[in-house]
Amino acid sequence: EISEQKKKRMKSDTDTTRFSSASMRSQLDQAANLKGEQVAARVKSDDEKDEWFVVKVIHFDKETKEFEVLDEEPGDDEESAQKFERKYKLPMSYIIPFPKKGDPSSAQDFGQGRQVLAVYPGTTALYRATVASQRKRKSDDYNLLFDDDEEDGNLPERAVPFYRVVALPEGHRQ
Repeated sequence: EISEQKKKRMKSDTDTTRFSSASMRSQLDQAANLKGEQVAARVKSDDEKDEWFVVKVIHFDKETKEFEVLDEEPGDDEESAQKFERKYKLPMSYIIPFPKKGDPSSAQDFGQGRQVLAVYPGTTALYRATVASQRKRKSDDYNLLFDDDEEDGNLPERAVPFYRVVALPEGHRQ
């Protein structure tokens, strides 16, 4: 039998709060099932800001509860002209699964004015954005206003597919 203290500790385990399943075992199974999938990942954890990128899950270790992920398109900021793939080991709390591309019903519905985290068009980086208008159908793109995306003093609306938009993590800083 599980002691009361253990139950409290299990409930306060923030590493698994993003996975909606009730039991730890099914959360770990869900995480393991993400192998080969693209997910949103927080890859830098300095004190200044959160940086989120689209990465591919290579492996999930059920013992350490860590994902091994691959940044398939590392940035051009390297000094050498040669590009190389970057791998990261990240805790469960640094990973957000995307909705399934072929299953719009797997996507959360975000209303107008809602703050979200979304892939900026033409990149693999995710930024905070505000939903500009409610989608008419589940399969429709979101029209988003990305923070700090000013053109001529205005924030342009950008269309982003539903499967590249996720809930803004609590305490997100960018």
